[in-house]
Amino acid sequence: MFDINSEMAWQALNMFGFLAVELTLLFLAISYLVGVLQLYIPPQKIQSILSAKNGSGYIVAGFLGAITPFCSCSTIPFLKGLLRARAGFGTMMVFLFASPLLNPIIIGLFAITFGWKVSLFYFVIAMGVSVVAGYSLEKLGFEKYVKAESYLEPEAKKCGSACSGKPAVERSKWLKVWDSTWQDFKKVLPYLIGGIAVGSLIYGFMPSELIARFANDNNPFAVPVAAVIGIPLYIRAEAVIPLSAALAAKGMSLGAVMALIIGSAGASLTEVILLKSIFKNQMIAAFLVVILSMAIGAGFLYNFVF
Repeated sequence: MFDINSEMAWQALNMFGFLAVELTLLFLAISYLVGVLQLYIPPQKIQSILSAKNGSGYIVAGFLGAITPFCSCSTIPFLKGLLRARAGFGTMMVFLFASPLLNPIIIGLFAITFGWKVSLFYFVIAMGVSVVAGYSLEKLGFEKYVKAESYLEPEAKKCGSACSGKPAVERSKWLKVWDSTWQDFKKVLPYLIGGIAVGSLIYGFMPSELIARFANDNNPFAVPVAAVIGIPLYIRAEAVIPLSAALAAKGMSLGAVMALIIGSAGASLTEVILLKSIFKNQMIAAFLVVILSMAIGAGFLYNFVF
């Protein structure tokens, strides 16, 4: 017979195993897909589409994020591909913000659970802030806080067939892409495991009743509390809306629910740890400020409008 601590530990362990397998497969699959796409879509084409000099590039990046069903963590390998393609920094940041927040699964569940008006409100806020934040970070010169090695191809891809000692004709281009993907994965693995471990512990040992208690209608700080609570959580897109509906039923204000969804979907602790392999601390701080500001602003605005 399990006591409550044993049950929480078991939940955390199960979540760790599930996320380790899921995120590993997602990272490898998405990285490989991006590598294959780069074989057929030259970097110059990506640059022209997502050029920071073209104002429409920011909107395109936002909608690209909206149609990609990525969670916050699985956005990272796609972002690496954009970095190596030398896409505009501002448009890359728009994609980074928009992709997990405007996940089609989240938008669909939002509409089903809370109605189309709330879903539209969420979409407009997430898209608008993502575009403005990406443009602003570009103009403020935050590109200097991207680690230089993030722009480089992994050694396996750079040296190609020369590394293997085999003629180029004998080395499959698909194998080169896999070598590149695997090199990327090995660099990210320590961050991935660390983030999953911390996120799983929080998931297992933070009961929903505790969240609802500190973010209920009677707490004037409910919205910022919910936004801050959302950051450490790693909640799958399929689970974040049902969980939010359950928290609302337990007394959590709907503005706080909005803040929790944006905080958890937009910047899980696992994603932040993964971003350390790409960004310097100043850029990570700016990323968190944007997500928290979006979450808090949307929560208060929702309470005011609705």
